[in-house]
Amino acid sequence: MTTTLQMANAAVILPENGLTEKIKQAEKDKRKLVIKLGFDPTAPDLHLGHAVVLKQLRIFQDQGHQIVIIVGSFTAQIGDPTGKNKSRKPLSKEEVLSNADTYIRQLSRIIDTDKCQILFNGDWLDKLSFPEILQLLSKVTVAQLLHRNDFNKRFTENVPIAMHELMYPILQGFDSVQINADIEMGGTDQLFNCTMGRQLQEAHGLSPQVVMCMPLLRGLDGKEKMSKSLNNIIGLTDTPNDMFGKTMSIPDHLINEFIDLTTDFSPAEKATLKQLLVAGENPMNIKKIIAANIITQYHDADSAASAEAFFINQFQNKAFEEKTFGQVPISSLAECTVTLLDLCHQLKTDETRSGIRRLIINGAVTVDSEKLLDPNQRVELRAGIKIKIGRRLFIELV
Repeated sequence: MTTTLQMANAAVILPENGLTEKIKQAEKDKRKLVIKLGFDPTAPDLHLGHAVVLKQLRIFQDQGHQIVIIVGSFTAQIGDPTGKNKSRKPLSKEEVLSNADTYIRQLSRIIDTDKCQILFNGDWLDKLSFPEILQLLSKVTVAQLLHRNDFNKRFTENVPIAMHELMYPILQGFDSVQINADIEMGGTDQLFNCTMGRQLQEAHGLSPQVVMCMPLLRGLDGKEKMSKSLNNIIGLTDTPNDMFGKTMSIPDHLINEFIDLTTDFSPAEKATLKQLLVAGENPMNIKKIIAANIITQYHDADSAASAEAFFINQFQNKAFEEKTFGQVPISSLAECTVTLLDLCHQLKTDETRSGIRRLIINGAVTVDSEKLLDPNQRVELRAGIKIKIGRRLFIELV
């Protein structure tokens, strides 16, 4: 068994030689490694950012190791404070379980969920007595918790930190104790939480897990990590046309990142694409190759070809009147005469009113071939009116 492929995209492996040592020990003991991935089902959709970690899990799975998925049925009700400057709204148990069901079905697009252990951390955290909780908390100091960047930042800026937030990484770390994990995987934003698992395992007399953190894929805005809350994602369940269009919209400076983290090309093929870009190849052509590869992974090659043809006809060749427009019944809209801002907000539900206002002012809204720049302009709704909002939304009222 080799470790080269396993570590291909890893951003952090702690300790540095830990993965190699764990594999050697597992071979010596003739056992499978226990590889943990925990997630809090705070939203129902997975995206390409999640897939960066899941693909590495699949590599371990294909090599015969035991993948254990920990569903944060307890911790999601607290809300992970990672990267947040305020407390997260906790979810109800019903919301958590509903989202978890959707997550697990989507996981099967990348890993073989039939060969995974899927556990819910509420099964052990719900059962802890108060003395047991105090004993667990005694193994961690406040100073250690304040080493975490977001906690430290909030503390120094006098932003409130609730006690339950301080407990979150401890509870996540206790999950590793419960399953005796050999390796815990996550994004680089989970480094502190994962290392807490190492500390608690040692405190319980166990061999500490290796922490393997993958890079964070930036989203369509080209700045922040891909996140449902930031509306900058390519979802694993997006239609082929949406996957293609969204990939084509990424800023050029993300192309190499997408080549590395979203495609399943060989290392040599990835290097060739990067060399083409340096040699002056049109970035749009490279994005088309990336988009087709992504769609082939999560749908199939025929869908990728159809999505590319649709994109070329919809966005590169045809005049406005010849585009393909999705139909929306006038009866589904609130009023017969509305402002342009109100109309666009009803049609593009994934955008805020301020975001819609910016699109209009920047000339990204067209009504019957005419760009309208006044968000307060009144629009009389009638059958046959054609509206383009942003780059990819084409609507005809019927």
